[in-house]
Amino acid sequence: MTEKKKSFRLYEVVLSVITIVFVVEAAAPAAAIGNSQYFWWLFLILAFLLPYGLIAAELGSAYQDEGGLYDWIKRAYGPKWGARAAWYYWINYPLWMASLAVIFPQVITSISGQEISTFVATVIQLAFIWTVVFISLFRVSDSKWILNLSAVIKVFIALVVGCLGLYVALTRGMATEFTWGSLFPSMDLTSLAFVSVILFNFMGFEVLNSFTSDMENPRKQVPQAIVAGGIAIAFLYIFSSFGIGVAIPAEEINTANGLVESLQLLTGTTMGLFITIMGTLFLISLFGNMVSWSYGVNYVASYAAKNNSMPPIFGRLNEKTGMPTGAPLVNGVVASTLVIIAPFLPSQDLFWNFFALNIVTLLLAYVPVFPAFLQLRRIDPNRERPFRITGSEFRLKIIAYLPMALLIIAILFSVVPLELSAEELSFKIPLTVGTVLAIIAGEIMAARAVRASHR
Repeated sequence: MTEKKKSFRLYEVVLSVITIVFVVEAAAPAAAIGNSQYFWWLFLILAFLLPYGLIAAELGSAYQDEGGLYDWIKRAYGPKWGARAAWYYWINYPLWMASLAVIFPQVITSISGQEISTFVATVIQLAFIWTVVFISLFRVSDSKWILNLSAVIKVFIALVVGCLGLYVALTRGMATEFTWGSLFPSMDLTSLAFVSVILFNFMGFEVLNSFTSDMENPRKQVPQAIVAGGIAIAFLYIFSSFGIGVAIPAEEINTANGLVESLQLLTGTTMGLFITIMGTLFLISLFGNMVSWSYGVNYVASYAAKNNSMPPIFGRLNEKTGMPTGAPLVNGVVASTLVIIAPFLPSQDLFWNFFALNIVTLLLAYVPVFPAFLQLRRIDPNRERPFRITGSEFRLKIIAYLPMALLIIAILFSVVPLELSAEELSFKIPLTVGTVLAIIAGEIMAARAVRASHR
């Protein structure tokens, strides 16, 4: 039994990191920024991904509880902040699952050319959601083949997109003219709004903590996988976005269904065997995204519920396997409700309406992680840290506060209307209202956690 349980080898942990953190559909929204995307990729890799990966490696190897970032924040700042983080971390997941479910029939239509009715689309969306829920009820070691396959598919898609883009640019000419000035950010409001999408697509290293009970040597494997996976992810993001950006004008890139549409533009055909294969692989990668994140989210929600930071239903477990059952079922119900009511919403820009609130709530969950790293260094100095960030106190503060500041800025740009145009207000006002409601719910969870801790 023990031999079966400790089944994750290092290369499989690295593949899991790629599955969790690398979001292959992120290439299109980033490429839509234009040439300044390269500045943002490099800047955010150095200013956010690198310090975040280092902090996750240290905390993940020092605190191996399955509560992940909830456990780190609660240890540092108590149950109130822990409950806030757990709530934001959880609510992002069913919102994200609903947004990817909406994409599913859209991609099928793109690669088949067949229009799908609203009823059939809803059935497909519900099938996607509940397949993910079903898989997440089993141990990660039983589903690791899905994570491994998804990682290989994502790498393959990224390389194909990058190589196709280079080929098209070399044979048909560059889609955009590269000048020194064009590589720097224009600081226009549209481009800045996409920065939060890039940050969102760097998240997930702490999900590895949910896999520690299935690893051969988590104290070594967690930091090794984060470092190796982080380097691979940085390359894949830049290469795939570069491939789209050099071959397709930014204004022609569809940010919601951009990957498949970009492949169609790159090949000059809307259908065919190649588009069908790539579209199918892309759909499989969506399953990989959701399944890999489900373990982290479900374990955090379950762990938080045991500590009275989330409602008791999230703490329900399968007595035989020890796997969370309450959290996955709640995920399924919430995501299903969203896709069922989606066709009746006034705004039909479904992907971005769901996805934008999902981004904001996830970014909110990560804000306290970075000061928690410094706080745990102060209050728990004797804790064994198999991986430890070296440097002066000033350097550690830069490593912690710079990414935190970027998160806060990204949240503000995502939520606050930056101009008074009808399009901007129609998108941002519902998002602002949704964010306020999410924060109120988080404060209710925090107050409940404090009361429980005083009993």
